[in-house]
Amino acid sequence: MRRLKALIKKEFHQIVRDPSSVMIAFILPLILLFLFGYGVSLDANRIDIGIVMQDNSPQVQSLIRAFENTSFLNAQVERDRREIEKQLVAGKLRGMVVIPTDFTRRLINPDDTAKLQVIADGSEPNTANFVQNYIRQTWVNWLLQSGLSEAMLTVDERVSIQPRFWFNPELESSHFLLSGSIAIIMTLIGTLLTSLVISREWERGTMEAMMATPVNIIEIILGKLIPYFVLGMSSMVICTIISIVVFGVPFRGSFITLAAVSAIFLITALQQGLLISTVAKNQFLASQMAFISGFLPAFILSGFVFEIKSMPAFVQAITYIVPAKYFVSCLQTLFLAGDIYSVIIPNVIGIMILGSVLFIVITRKTRKRLI
Repeated sequence: MRRLKALIKKEFHQIVRDPSSVMIAFILPLILLFLFGYGVSLDANRIDIGIVMQDNSPQVQSLIRAFENTSFLNAQVERDRREIEKQLVAGKLRGMVVIPTDFTRRLINPDDTAKLQVIADGSEPNTANFVQNYIRQTWVNWLLQSGLSEAMLTVDERVSIQPRFWFNPELESSHFLLSGSIAIIMTLIGTLLTSLVISREWERGTMEAMMATPVNIIEIILGKLIPYFVLGMSSMVICTIISIVVFGVPFRGSFITLAAVSAIFLITALQQGLLISTVAKNQFLASQMAFISGFLPAFILSGFVFEIKSMPAFVQAITYIVPAKYFVSCLQTLFLAGDIYSVIIPNVIGIMILGSVLFIVITRKTRKRLI
């Protein structure tokens, strides 16, 4: 314990003397958190669309006002279809609605059906789906407010659908983005910070000097991991507080569970950084390996942004060796749903298995370097 305390004390002194460690542990997480909170959003609001008005009845004017007053669409009305099509092709508009000349006649005829043509820009599929859904919802709301819905529905269609969204009723993408971003931040801290600091010691020759002292491999590993574990957990606490207080992300779970899961994941991430620094003994190579093996898989293959089940089968198989995959699931469950241990425990077991494998590889790799 005396040797371990000396190693930990030495590591803390080095952290204080090295401003880059503090920047990676505290400044970089804040930058990423505010970037995900304010700069990144999967919600599509105020989408630019064009409306081709080939009918000029009072009903059509009322429908156009409904499109103009919705908070999700930014409607531009033209009588010439070619003008709207030109802007759609140029990418200035994401969709268009064509109100045909016989719209009013069909609308007031109980034996007929009024039709609208909706054209969306399929070059951005996600936005195209938003365009169609927003236009459809605006159309349905206008029918209900105008008292025309009964004339437009058949007997089999007289069903009132009342949707309800669990866990994220506001459908705010920032809620699950910010909760998942903590996993990305802690991955960066664990892999990048540890790999850079230790590879710097390899470059300066201080690591060989330390290995020449009467300390064993376990003490060296713990002496390196514990100080940066404290930094990582401190950063997690700050990110959690900012997410809840500043961005209003709900937290429905237990803070004790959050701390326990975060600690297990951070240990795994720190071990990954330690392994990188053992293999790559210069800072440039270590930073590249940390980015490729840590940040990119955590961002792309963790389910943080992209749905894992929509990926090809072989890519889904790769996600099982990405620790952030399990941590993102735990974080989103704790923040948005609560302490659902049937989800949390299997993911924690997955993180622990990967952490155990990394620990075994590190001890064997480091011992081999000492010989």
